[in-house]
Amino acid sequence: MTCGISCVDKTLNKSFYHLGVCIAKHPGYFIIIPVLLTLLCMTGYQQLKYQIDPEYLFSPIEGEGKTERAIVEQYFKVNYTHRFNVGRITRPGRFGRVIVITKDTDDNMIRREVFEELRQLDNLIQNATTTYDGDTYTYKDNCARWESECFENDILNLDVLMDDIEGGQLNLTFPYMFNPITWDAHLFPVFFGGTKLTEDNHVISVPAIQLVYFVTADTKRQDAKGAEWEETFLRVVGNAENSGQFKHISVSYFASRTLDHELEKNTKTVVPYFSSTFLLMGLFSILTCMMGDAVRSKPFLGLMGNISAIMATLAAFGLAMYCGIEFIGINLAAPFLMIGIGIDDTFVMLAGWRRTKSKMPVADRMGHMMSEAAVSITITSITDFISFLIGIISPFRSVRIFCTYSVFAVCFTFLWHITFFAACMAISGYRERQNLHSIFGCRVQPMSVAIKEKRNFLYKAIMAGGIDPNDPDNPIDNKDHMLMAFFKDKLAAVINNKWCKMIIILAFASYLAGACYGITQIKEGLERRKLSREDSYSVEFFDREDDYYREFPYRMQVIIAGPLNYSDPFVQEQVENLTSTLEHTSYVTSQRYTESWLRSFLSFLERNNELLNVTVDDEQSFIDAVKEHWLFPGNPFSLDVHFNEEETQITASRFLIQAVNITDTNHEKEMVRDLRQICKDSTLNASIFHPYFVFFDQFELVRPVSLQAMVIGAVIMMIISFVFIPNILCSLWVAFSVISIELGVAGYMALWDVNLDSISMINLIMCIGFSVDFTAHICYTYMSSKKRSPKARVREALHSLGLPIVQGSSSTILGIVALLLAQSYIFLVFFKMVFLVIFFGAMHGLFLLPVLLSLFGPGSWLTWTGKDDGSDAKVEDSINERQLEKPFSQSYYMQYTNMGINGPYGSKGFLGAPYKAYGVDEKDLGLGTSGEDSSESSSSRSQRRQQQVTAAMEEIVPSGSPRQHNGDALRRSSYQNMYDGAQFQAQPVLYGQQVSATEWRQRLDAHEQYQRQKQRNSLYENFHLTTDMDMHRTRRNSHGGVTDFQFIPNSSVEERLRRQTEHFIAENGNDNNYRQQKKMTPDAAVSALSTKRYHRRRSSEDSTKIQHQRWPANIEGRRARREHSPVRQETVTQSFAYRSSSHHNLYQPNGKGSKQPPTYQYGDYFH
Repeated sequence: MTCGISCVDKTLNKSFYHLGVCIAKHPGYFIIIPVLLTLLCMTGYQQLKYQIDPEYLFSPIEGEGKTERAIVEQYFKVNYTHRFNVGRITRPGRFGRVIVITKDTDDNMIRREVFEELRQLDNLIQNATTTYDGDTYTYKDNCARWESECFENDILNLDVLMDDIEGGQLNLTFPYMFNPITWDAHLFPVFFGGTKLTEDNHVISVPAIQLVYFVTADTKRQDAKGAEWEETFLRVVGNAENSGQFKHISVSYFASRTLDHELEKNTKTVVPYFSSTFLLMGLFSILTCMMGDAVRSKPFLGLMGNISAIMATLAAFGLAMYCGIEFIGINLAAPFLMIGIGIDDTFVMLAGWRRTKSKMPVADRMGHMMSEAAVSITITSITDFISFLIGIISPFRSVRIFCTYSVFAVCFTFLWHITFFAACMAISGYRERQNLHSIFGCRVQPMSVAIKEKRNFLYKAIMAGGIDPNDPDNPIDNKDHMLMAFFKDKLAAVINNKWCKMIIILAFASYLAGACYGITQIKEGLERRKLSREDSYSVEFFDREDDYYREFPYRMQVIIAGPLNYSDPFVQEQVENLTSTLEHTSYVTSQRYTESWLRSFLSFLERNNELLNVTVDDEQSFIDAVKEHWLFPGNPFSLDVHFNEEETQITASRFLIQAVNITDTNHEKEMVRDLRQICKDSTLNASIFHPYFVFFDQFELVRPVSLQAMVIGAVIMMIISFVFIPNILCSLWVAFSVISIELGVAGYMALWDVNLDSISMINLIMCIGFSVDFTAHICYTYMSSKKRSPKARVREALHSLGLPIVQGSSSTILGIVALLLAQSYIFLVFFKMVFLVIFFGAMHGLFLLPVLLSLFGPGSWLTWTGKDDGSDAKVEDSINERQLEKPFSQSYYMQYTNMGINGPYGSKGFLGAPYKAYGVDEKDLGLGTSGEDSSESSSSRSQRRQQQVTAAMEEIVPSGSPRQHNGDALRRSSYQNMYDGAQFQAQPVLYGQQVSATEWRQRLDAHEQYQRQKQRNSLYENFHLTTDMDMHRTRRNSHGGVTDFQFIPNSSVEERLRRQTEHFIAENGNDNNYRQQKKMTPDAAVSALSTKRYHRRRSSEDSTKIQHQRWPANIEGRRARREHSPVRQETVTQSFAYRSSSHHNLYQPNGKGSKQPPTYQYGDYFH
């Protein structure tokens, strides 16, 4: 499964190892430099460019709406000062709007008392004074005008007819009518909302009335004065409504600056929660980094992890501002996310530290910690970096700006953690090496010593910790974390149960069904009301607008660009066909609401042809007639025709149509798409436009852009995972998980009332990186496991990664919980979607992937056939067993090939037990593990010592010497394996001969008796010579660094001997007497060290799993024979035979670059 792309992994491990060693030697530099760089980058906040324009942020950069607006403004630029018409604007401009409803039970606004208060409201707005740059003015001084007249709400002139209307003498005819007194043309759809009509289109009641006020915005100064007037408008109307000035009407209000204000309020609402979030995350980090061991506990490192993430975010934002990137309010969500990412890296680095050996120097521990954490931290940071980098190519500036700041923040968080936080870890490592308390800083006793000395309960509960240098492997000081044991023993047992697997699969199927249903319910587009806080005054306005003014919402302009001969009947027919096609769609109301200069002019000529006596057969006569009789200055149609400079040709024209019954954002998207398609299909160069189409473009783009980003992200994540985890099956499972999680987030966000818009698109892009973290690490741990049983693989994966997944997911959710309290849709979307991706990712990692991997991963046939017994046997063991089943011609020879022999027999196993070979196959517990177990296994410690001994022996026994040559011929076997169940199977030829079982037993008897005799005669010299050797030899780690090495007794026998010797010397004052009593020689003592002692296992877990007879039945007789057998004594070169705590002498196989372990040969007694 491994494809050999391991150079990245090896390079990272080596580089991070040297970085860790360097940090350990000079931690001060790596603390001071990041702090200074943070302060330097923070000066960039002086370059802050705050952007709150909604159109700039949330509309596509190159949307069709902006192209259409450019066409309209090219031919029909709005003139607010002299030629303003509300139906023909191209930009919102500066305005104020109010929607008024009644307060009492009578919802009809056509009443005298209501119109009286409407007049009061109108006078209040028009007479409010505003000051800008020393200039004081009112609405009438700065209003938009048509032919020197302010834009007015002529609907208020109905108050002169109110007696007749209430008395029933006058009926209001919808959609428009002429005022018989003022001769105003009242366009009721513009002002009336939710109108109830009779069959004759007579108005019965009007639930809502809208008043609109426009001010000039032709120049920058006028725009600034208009913005100041809007502030006055909002303040005056708000005070009047909140003070209860009106008894019969309720007023909701809105201005063009309202959305700007709401975006700014969103920013301000989340700022107060920064401090509480930092305190909460700091407390969480402190608690989760603490242990029962007062020395190995790391509470302050948890706090420093938060500080590192905060410093990195501050520095990143400052540098981005130095680069001239605008700042938006959404960016304030990034610090919460960066804290979560930083805490995850903190857990990974602390887990790597705890997996290092406590007896190692701090520099080596830092090197190994950084080497182990390299892949995990790097792959997490790169996936987050790539996901945000994908967002930078988004067509929405809000997404681009947020992702740009996040890219800076992710990079700085990564760099600060491998420098600043690593330096803090080094300082903590020096404290731990001196066995100082993690909080109080005082020297304390290990728990094992505290128990021996019978210290009080309070001391053992609060102060005891660390390891005893005299007994570093004491299990009391190296306890497994109880939560890790829970995931290994309890949760793994549940997942491995076949019925629970069925429940998990059914739950996953239900999850996918709900996600697919949710996807069908997705609403697209960012509604304006969702940019406002829930308690904002604008929310009421948006609700009333949706309730009363959705029947006739948009006055749309259709522009025909390019010179045309409008006197040509064929061109007239084309224009009429386009107009009729648009009017006959479900989105546009009848032709009575259409304003077409050409249609109305031709109708005018037809009605008055005899009176006017004009001809329009040619283009010039047509132009002259239309200018003289129809496009006079007072007619709004004069704004719909554009002539060339000589006014001899019409270069552009437009007509207006009215949208009807547009209910929601999906309906708006369909309307814009269909109407644009009609214009594109026309033979004319036509386009349709409304100022809100600039925002509606996001409806068309957000779905394909989001889908494209997710697909690209999933592919890139699979490639990245394959580069860092070179396993094709693992990469496929990662891609499957990313797609599944993204599908769930997209579906359930719709069911959680989240639209697919630019805000949610930011989160979908961001979730691509977050969805990789848990799933990639679980897949890698499971796939790289050497266990044969899927159940054992599940146990190993959950033991390594169960706790880190819970820690990482909890920290991220806690980091964003403040966004839930901000009462802002923008930040609420961030919380909902990050919560979904973290929750789904954790569930995939803890439950789904272990089940799927056990069913469809390596060894899954055991699951399907019911032969999975959950044993810890390894894959190599089963392969060796199958190889040994080959028949031989002689059938009564003792099995030997799986007895630890390496070289010509190719076996890596030991006794058929699931041990991994020393020096090879040493496997990482998984990426991102956060285990609390700081002790190594007994076999692992034995392995390390054996490697050190082998390296030391190379200097004593030169390569190529007779002893070494003979030792290469045969590896030591195990006494235990001689009497297993396969002792009478056919065996391979050893040294050109076949040896029978009887001969093997005879040689073994002599050899065993020889060893035991030498051991009894030379234990004293063994102890002293080994101690002397330890004074001169060193060991080297895997990276070439020299590490110290202390003598560790080989067994309890040696420990008792040492104590007896010390007691004897203390009584006699001279060790020579003791030497004479034992009658030993140094050569005999050295010889004793080279022998392999066969001791029974006392604590090996594997001994309980291998069912065979350990000792032969005639053991008593054999012992008696040994006492009378002749033993050949021979002086040999010194050798070291260490053993593990499980009382097995396990030797490193002869791999690449490895030394040959001590060997023996029966008959010659060479050791």
